[in-house]
Amino acid sequence: MGITAKELAARLNLSATAVSMALNGKPGVSTETRALVIREAEKAGYDFSRLSMKKNVTGDIYCIICRAHNAILNYTPIFSELTEGIEQECRKNGYHLKTFQLYEKADELQKYIEELRISQCAGVILLGTEVSASVCHEFLQLSVPVVLLDSYFDSADCSCILSNNAQGAYLATSYLIDRCGRQPGHLSSSYKITNFRERRHGFQRAVREHGMSTAKSIIHELSPSIEGAFSDMLEIIDSGSPLAGSYFADNDLIAIGAIKALKLRGYKIPEDIAIAGFDNISEGRIIDPSITTVDVPRKFMGQTAAAQLIREIKSPVPHSVKIEVSTTLIKRFSV
Repeated sequence: MGITAKELAARLNLSATAVSMALNGKPGVSTETRALVIREAEKAGYDFSRLSMKKNVTGDIYCIICRAHNAILNYTPIFSELTEGIEQECRKNGYHLKTFQLYEKADELQKYIEELRISQCAGVILLGTEVSASVCHEFLQLSVPVVLLDSYFDSADCSCILSNNAQGAYLATSYLIDRCGRQPGHLSSSYKITNFRERRHGFQRAVREHGMSTAKSIIHELSPSIEGAFSDMLEIIDSGSPLAGSYFADNDLIAIGAIKALKLRGYKIPEDIAIAGFDNISEGRIIDPSITTVDVPRKFMGQTAAAQLIREIKSPVPHSVKIEVSTTLIKRFSV
């Protein structure tokens, strides 16, 4: 059995990236190093047919689920829908999908990226719900196309696919105001990610367009999980803090936790306090009352991300794109 590129790198005391660049004829190594690598590869019986195969087959698409604090990605059904859409589009186009989880604080990011460089990676979909801009930039150093899914950074020069968070929050908040006729409050996530920041902008725009001041909106910061939001909301109620007559919640998990706390303390939903959420998760349909929420077509987002990446793999694009997928208001009984 012939030597592998990784073994050759160790023998020559070179990085795996340098050996990969030399074998694949990519820029980044000197002529002398390239000649040395190829000469030693021939001597050691390296299988050069791998390179021609790599050029002729589609290769693998990697979906990297990057976790930071794990508060959002801990709710798996949402992200199963995203990856289902990615896998369906990859399969349709003849690509094999490999899915990996990366823990930003624990894993060795540079080592992971080096391994991607010498793999048969044709492109990367980075699930960026919890990802930081700095980690995103590390992935952009790869020589393959990268598409950022469920997030966006002005500084990141890559295509991004995300839901229209501002639109969804605007629709939900406008509906609250029209139904309740009073200043809505905001149940804001205590973890700040791009999606929640955009939802805050949509909330504020709806408030302003209805002739109200955003400064007068009551805002509570809650953990973005059912248990965390329940505990936080109980503490707020028991502290005697003023409560709004209606709330837009950053996600359904917060909305459900808040509703449970309010009901435990004797408040009727929606008669006393109306609440609208975001994400349209299954638990929101079975809680009493069922939650008015914003539906996000997550499977379609995954398909769109994969389709955009495959387009960039097949034909490099001169400009990256930002695609915002529209949302739909689902009217139920919490408003």
